Amino acid sequence: MRAAATPVKSRWTVFLAYGLLAAASQALFVTYAPVTGDAARHFGVSVGAIGWLSQVFPLVYVLLAIPAGLALDRFLRPALVAGAVLTAGGAFLRLVADDFAWALAGQVVAAAGQPFVLNAIPGLAVGYLSEKDRATGIAAASSATFGGMVLGYLLGAFLPGESHIRGLTLITALIALDAGLCLVGALRVAPAPGSPATGGLRAVRAAFGNRYVRRLCAVVAVPMGTFIALATFAQPLLAPAGVSEATAGLILACTMIAGVLGCAVVPVWADRRGREVALMGAGIAFTAVACLHLALVPSTPMAWLTLLGTGFVLLPALPIVLSLSERHALDAESTAAGLIWMAGNLGGVVLATAVGFLVTSPAIAFTALAGATLLALPALRWFRKLSRP
Repeated sequence: MRAAATPVKSRWTVFLAYGLLAAASQALFVTYAPVTGDAARHFGVSVGAIGWLSQVFPLVYVLLAIPAGLALDRFLRPALVAGAVLTAGGAFLRLVADDFAWALAGQVVAAAGQPFVLNAIPGLAVGYLSEKDRATGIAAASSATFGGMVLGYLLGAFLPGESHIRGLTLITALIALDAGLCLVGALRVAPAPGSPATGGLRAVRAAFGNRYVRRLCAVVAVPMGTFIALATFAQPLLAPAGVSEATAGLILACTMIAGVLGCAVVPVWADRRGREVALMGAGIAFTAVACLHLALVPSTPMAWLTLLGTGFVLLPALPIVLSLSERHALDAESTAAGLIWMAGNLGGVVLATAVGFLVTSPAIAFTALAGATLLALPALRWFRKLSRP
């Protein structure tokens, strides 16, 4: 257990500043996703190559999830500041030269900062929020990550065209810099949380040896992977149905807005009524049906209906899972979060890579995503059995 006592007063300023950094990190993640075709023409590469500017984030996450979680469990504030430096540094590295190589290098560095940022949510909740506020804090922080995707997609939707690629890169770099400075300032002002009693390999054993955490990893891998694949390739997959790049970017931005609203409301409601598992099951089933509809009846109205619904019902699964992990891995919250994020991003690497090969066959790609998403239901049933008395 942690040596530090539960905070009597919640430090919401820290969570506000953290939310800005988490949003900036995700804006970098999707910078080029809503303008895939324009970016491909601007850099003189293929659409698949531009997809890697987003796919590198889940790939690097898989590699660094556990080291980042260990660092955060042992040195929460320094590790989080390191994440802010990597995020802003990678964003500006893309501006060294206006070519694909520097864009990819900057995305890799920014992606290395992402695990240090996102894995910190449960640890920050324990260190800076009173117990009654933790579910709300985790939901708010998760909403901020999707809010960053909203920002990225809106920028792409309102600044389409090859001539704006450099401008998008600069704007997101400035956002990352300002967010990092806000977080550093908030951490300096707020009292430091007590030192954890768990660290190093003990944290890994505490997290990975926890049956609840292992089963939560199995639950989250596929639906989060499906969402990453949709966020990365929705624009080229919808293009044959007559959906323009600007419209696709706007649809994805509104999908993220629906996700932000869902994350702000659904997890808190589910926590108070003990309906977490049921709501996750509903979100998974809806997403599979939505992908099937896009495969059979692709159109702009169908994209609006299915993707907005997916955002609202599926994205709240992430704060729900993080909140459940915080309850069951009290000795290693950040490492447990790292395992869950790693599982989700690993699913993203696999499914986004598969969809990348199927990008010229949208019906097959959406059908494959529908079938893959349904695989999460047996995993959820497996977790439910453990949760029952």
